[in-house]
Amino acid sequence: MHASRARKELAPGARIRVLVVDRSVVVRRLLTHALENDPFIEVVGAASTGAVALERIPQVNPDVLTLDLEVRDTEGMETLRRVRCLYPEMRVILISTSLERGAPATLEALAQGVDDYVSKPQQEAQPGQDAARLRGELVPKIRQFFRMAPAAPSIAQGGAPRASVQVERTLGQAVVIGVSTGGPAALASILPSFPPNFALPILIVQHMPAQFTKLLANRLSGLCALPVVEAVEGEPVRKGAVVLAPGDFHMRVKRENGRATVRLDQAPPENSCRPSVDVLFRSAGEVYGAGVLAAVLTGMGLDGLRGAATLKALGATVLAQDEASSVVWGMPGAVAQAGLANAIVPLDSVVPEIIRRTRKA
Repeated sequence: MHASRARKELAPGARIRVLVVDRSVVVRRLLTHALENDPFIEVVGAASTGAVALERIPQVNPDVLTLDLEVRDTEGMETLRRVRCLYPEMRVILISTSLERGAPATLEALAQGVDDYVSKPQQEAQPGQDAARLRGELVPKIRQFFRMAPAAPSIAQGGAPRASVQVERTLGQAVVIGVSTGGPAALASILPSFPPNFALPILIVQHMPAQFTKLLANRLSGLCALPVVEAVEGEPVRKGAVVLAPGDFHMRVKRENGRATVRLDQAPPENSCRPSVDVLFRSAGEVYGAGVLAAVLTGMGLDGLRGAATLKALGATVLAQDEASSVVWGMPGAVAQAGLANAIVPLDSVVPEIIRRTRKA
């Protein structure tokens, strides 16, 4: 479980302090080089093992730890557990081995408290290319946990439509969930709370690469009373089942021959995401209208904002996770600040709120 951690406000002139942990001196140098030119980030130290990192933390007081799980076999996971116990406010970003080979370990780390992850530099790549890629991926993932400027863009600034059309609400047809950073742990926390007799379909977009989503579905299915599956093209949407969008595919709901069907495609990303929460939310609105109950959970960015506005205009119900329980309050914060949320609730209240509102329908 993640600690309840709102974004940290940086004092004027302060920088985000990062401690780099990796067994490879080459990777430590690459990470340092990728981060050192950012005006908001300061690399305050490096460590080759988890034990050294734990010794250095009280000396350099980092805000963020970049962690290589393979520093010494299982030592990386043990380091993560100890950091989470001793320094619950510290952010941890996993520097994962190749996503395909390292997917099971990365998914386990996400469940144990890693806040986000990037793939490790490949030995055959050029150092300059690796530094540029790491800078492009890692800097935004570090900065997402801190306040650098005033609050996130309003819905008007983001260009999303304002909800203006209200129709009669007929809840109880489908639950749709959008989530990103912090999502695997959040889903593992809430999905087991759905009772085995929950009668609605639950469709989820979690921003993850293709190698992860089937593993995540299998992991969640082992925790839940409801079946959890990765979506399959053309499958009917079944009541009482949880369907997870596969990585690199948009998931839509289509009404075909009087029944709701899952459709997958590789149309261009929306909000730099594929799968996109907006795509799922819009399609659910087309099929279920006011019968949609949507939840926007922890995550970076604005994906889900436009879709939530579309749903709200149809009379659907939109829930947003609160800031205190979110790993990153980007996606739910944008929905909440735009005035689109019927309720803003802590993570452990999401499922009770869904059940309460569906029973009222």
